[in-house]
Amino acid sequence: MFASNPFADLATIIPLDVIQGYVILMAILVVGGTIFDMIHKKSAKYFFAKAKAAEAARTRQLGAGDKIGIAVKVAAIDVATAGEFCNPMRRLSHMLMMWGFILFIVSTVALIFAYTGEAPASVSTLWHVGALMVMLGGYWFWFFIRVDRTAEGVPWNRLVKADLFILSLLGTTTFGLLWSIAQSSGAGVWTTVFLALFIISATVLFAGVLWSKFAHMFFKPAAAFNKRVIKADGSMENLPVIGDLSSAEIHKRFPDIPEYMGKNPSYMGLGIKREQPKHY
Repeated sequence: MFASNPFADLATIIPLDVIQGYVILMAILVVGGTIFDMIHKKSAKYFFAKAKAAEAARTRQLGAGDKIGIAVKVAAIDVATAGEFCNPMRRLSHMLMMWGFILFIVSTVALIFAYTGEAPASVSTLWHVGALMVMLGGYWFWFFIRVDRTAEGVPWNRLVKADLFILSLLGTTTFGLLWSIAQSSGAGVWTTVFLALFIISATVLFAGVLWSKFAHMFFKPAAAFNKRVIKADGSMENLPVIGDLSSAEIHKRFPDIPEYMGKNPSYMGLGIKREQPKHY
């Protein structure tokens, strides 16, 4: 079942040109929605202005090699392995959804454009495995490690606009998988029902970029790169670098420290690191 191309049978009902046109339209909506989101929220303008403002505070000039090294770290740590998450369970959930979604999208394009009939079993299997990975990570997050459940005790059925992305993502992969299973089993009515729900969920996912978190997957690598750059060049977003609180130099720069904390401030403890990370 998982080795068969579900879109091959679909092409006998819906013309292949229509299927391919739908996929192209969804891609255009994602690109267009992301660009419009950047213009509307002024995200690119913010990043460029922030970088410009940090130039005066730099303590060292980064070369091309430094920036390439930072980009490699961003790709390997912040993107590929979701290094920004302190909670290991949340990190694993995110990686399952991210890599599952990538497998699902790439194999979908391959099954529709490269293999219009019978496809290699490996490609069809990757489509189903990708859907299962998204479902495992997504339902795990929604029912067990969703931030509100830990921090505020909000029930799983509480919905807000920000949930549009994960719900439409789970709907796309869940109904897509159920459609494939029903189609392989010859369940005519259910095949039609799950196909319709699959198309609706996918349309909401890709056309709803402006109202969901879809675009953030493009912004996060840029934000992670900028965060590493400002640490490497010493600008630190124009924030002061606090060293030894008992240092005379620190007292001269920040006279409030000895005035309110004494000349030899005591150790303040772990602060927010006192407990294990349980939230975002």
